Amino acid sequence: MRVFPFLAVLVVLAAEPLSAAETYDLLFRKGALSGVEASSPPASGTAGTDTLVYDRTVSPLKMGETPDTDTIGLQLTSDDTVSLILRRGPQMRFIGSFPASVGNPLIMYFLETALADISRQSGGSPYYMRNRIKEALLKDAEIVPVSVHFAHRDVPARQVTIRPFAKDKARYQMGRFADLALAVTVSPEIPGWYYSLEARVPEGSGEADIAYKAAITLTPHGEEKP
Repeated sequence: MRVFPFLAVLVVLAAEPLSAAETYDLLFRKGALSGVEASSPPASGTAGTDTLVYDRTVSPLKMGETPDTDTIGLQLTSDDTVSLILRRGPQMRFIGSFPASVGNPLIMYFLETALADISRQSGGSPYYMRNRIKEALLKDAEIVPVSVHFAHRDVPARQVTIRPFAKDKARYQMGRFADLALAVTVSPEIPGWYYSLEARVPEGSGEADIAYKAAITLTPHGEEKP
C-alpha cells in the first residue's frame, strides 16, 4: 500500500470541531464507494478491469511545454480493496492500493500531485505548502451548489473550494501561486462521489507565467449503465 501524507488529514479532522465538519465530510467522504459494483477479479498476469475511469489533464507550467494527458483507473475488488492505476498510452503505472474503508483515494492522489507540481514550479517547500493545505482543510470552505451533466441527465452537485495561501503570512513570496485554488465537485448521485477535482493557478504578469490547471474528471466509461 502506498502511503499518502494527506492520509493523516483523515485522522486529524476526525477530532476537529463542527466548523470543519462539512468540509471534511464533503472532501473525505466515508462510504464514497458504497453502491459501486466491484470489478471482476483480475486474471493472472493482468491489470484487472477498471471500475471507474477518470481523465487527467495537466496544463503546461512553462511556455512551450506540452500538456500531460492520461487516465486514472480505479479498481474496486470484492475483498474491499481499491487500487489506482495511471495510464498514458501503452504505459501503465500502479499508484497504490487502499482499504475501501478510507473512501475514494482519488482525493489524496489529487492533493499530492497538485502539491508536487506547484512546489516544483514555485521552488517553495513542499512541507510548508502541505501544512498550509492541511490547515485550509480544517477550516470552512467555499461551498456552492452546481449542476453537472452525467449519465445523460443534469445532476445536482456541490463544488467545494479551498484557497490554502489566501491569508498566508508568506503569500507575498509565492507570486501567482499564492492564488492557488483547489476545487472539488461532489454528488451522492455520482459513482465514487467525485465528479471533478481541479487545481487552478491564474496567469501571471510575466511572459512565461501561463496559467496552471490540473483537472481530474470522471469519464463516460465511469458512468452508471442505463
